[in-house]
Amino acid sequence: MPDRCEVLPGDSVVARRGGGLLWVDAPGSPALVAALHACLGVSGPGADRVLAAVAGQVGSLGHGGASFALVIADDSGTGVAVWAGKGQPAVDGVPLSGSSVDGGTLASGFPLGQTVYVGPGQAAPQMPPGVAYDLVEGTVPGSGALLSVAAPAPVAAAPPATAAPASFTSGSDAGFGSGASVARPQAEPAEPASGEQTAFWRPEQTAAPILRFDDGMVVTVDEDLVLGRRPDNHEMVTSGGARAVPIADTQNVLSSAHAALQRSGREVSLVDLGSLNGTHVAGPEATEWTQLEPGVAHPLSDGDRLLLGWTVITFEQPQD
Repeated sequence: MPDRCEVLPGDSVVARRGGGLLWVDAPGSPALVAALHACLGVSGPGADRVLAAVAGQVGSLGHGGASFALVIADDSGTGVAVWAGKGQPAVDGVPLSGSSVDGGTLASGFPLGQTVYVGPGQAAPQMPPGVAYDLVEGTVPGSGALLSVAAPAPVAAAPPATAAPASFTSGSDAGFGSGASVARPQAEPAEPASGEQTAFWRPEQTAAPILRFDDGMVVTVDEDLVLGRRPDNHEMVTSGGARAVPIADTQNVLSSAHAALQRSGREVSLVDLGSLNGTHVAGPEATEWTQLEPGVAHPLSDGDRLLLGWTVITFEQPQD
């Protein structure tokens, strides 16, 4: 089933739950967002009837100006989608076609392919590094979302001894893979088959970035991180998608889950998780702090300083 979703920051709404992916552009219409989001848990043979009923209501809910796209996976592993306006979904870069229903267009029974896109226009060939961020579950602002649906890489004959081994893994990197099947060398133990997985490119082992705290603590950014007073209960941590980094907070100025660091290859981005007192960042030579907009990824560069509450952290990115 769908595994990873890259979201581009924007003013619309993107939601994901399980095998469902939603994009809505309906300013001033929280009712439409709520109605479509509620359908993300729908699956099975009756999904198309539910989605057709929702499409029949978008005219009144969206005051006639709503654009949306909703794609879910049914029990057979195929997709069911309903959309209207600018939100036509695309599978592997090919826009879906369907039948007209009152308020939108409905398609069902189509293969999910390797990638599924929802949003305005067509998906970019590659998400901009350091800008896109991953959505595991929930609802966030976004201008579109690209979901990767990739099968495990098949085992192939070992390459010649002179060839550099290329490895794929479905580890904790937040980067987004193309989903193409690629041969895995026999010398590397194959991962157990556990359904469909996303392929992540790891060309070689390089030194990971670090966070250097003002009290001397050093944390390696070798996976996604959630920082805060008590980050263990955040959904990114409980789902296994990120590691918790508790920060001592005697002044009670940090939120339980204050901010996250998300990796995309070698790019690392900082995201405020809706903290009470905000997350701030400043370059090495900057004299003022810039407060981040909640939920919007901010790409980090070597030497950037992070301010969470009263805690100052320096981001260090090793050079190639």
